[in-house]
Order: sequence, then structure tokens, then C-alpha cells
Amino acid sequence: MGDRTTLTHIGSSGSAHMVDVGGKEVTVRLARAEGRVTMTAQSLETILAGDAKKGDVLGTARIAGIMAAKKTSELIPLCHPLLIDKVTLDIEPDSALPGLRVTAEVRVSGKTGVEMEALTAVSVACLTIYDMAKAIDRTMNIGDIRLVEKSGGRSGDFRRGAD
Repeated sequence: MGDRTTLTHIGSSGSAHMVDVGGKEVTVRLARAEGRVTMTAQSLETILAGDAKKGDVLGTARIAGIMAAKKTSELIPLCHPLLIDKVTLDIEPDSALPGLRVTAEVRVSGKTGVEMEALTAVSVACLTIYDMAKAIDRTMNIGDIRLVEKSGGRSGDFRRGAD
């Protein structure tokens, strides 16, 4: 799994730097992240009915999340720009929350992982949902944004356990 006692983006003098991935092998890497936006049941109904004043909340959030994954290296310092093979962003209603569950899956054939791209996609999709629906519900809550799984690369695979 590699040494987990040191930070890879901090040099010996304590200064931040971009990790050199030049010597790494190109492998298929995948990451999946999730998050959620909780809201009132009435707000969820309004969004699902397509009655939000700003338009198609789910479609716009899906596009925003995909675009964000592609722009991650411009948003997060020290991330490598990647030629992403695929981004999938799903938004599912959950009446038990009530709210929306957002899941992103990102895949690349490259020398570094796509965890940050998946997390960024989920974060921006959740923010877009909030922005588009804040006129109907300012009590919405964005939360539980986390990496669910990753595969490929030297550090091996990761899958979050049930929690």
C-alpha cells in the first residue's frame, strides 16, 4: 500500500509541490464518490416535478458535476491535469432523507488517480442543486461528501465499508 506516514505534496523543507508521476505506469484508474443534499419533502417534490424557477435542477447539476471533474486541476492546487476517459454523474431522489443522493464515477488511463475529480464532481453538483433551488428552500444541507471506492495504481484498491 505504500508509506502512509508522509504527505506526498509536502517536500522535506515543508514546502508544497506537485508530485512527480513521470516514473509511474499508465493504468486504468477509477474512483467513485458520493454526497447528498437534504431538503424539505415539498422542495424535493418541486425539484422532481421540474417546477423550480431556475429550470431543470437535476440536468443542470449533472452537467455542472461533469464539467467540474474535467476542471479539477484548475480548482485544486497541485492536482495533475488529466485526460479523463469517462465521467458519470447520477442524482437519485431519496424520500427518506428527504433529498437527493449524488454519485460520480470517474475513469482514466493514466499515471495518477481520479479521486479528486470524483469528489469535485459530487461537490459541484451538490452546490448547483443548492443554487438552483435556494429560492424554494434555504434550509437545504449539503453533506456526507466522501470517496466510496478507488481502483488502480500503486496504492492499491480502496472500498469504503458500510458505515
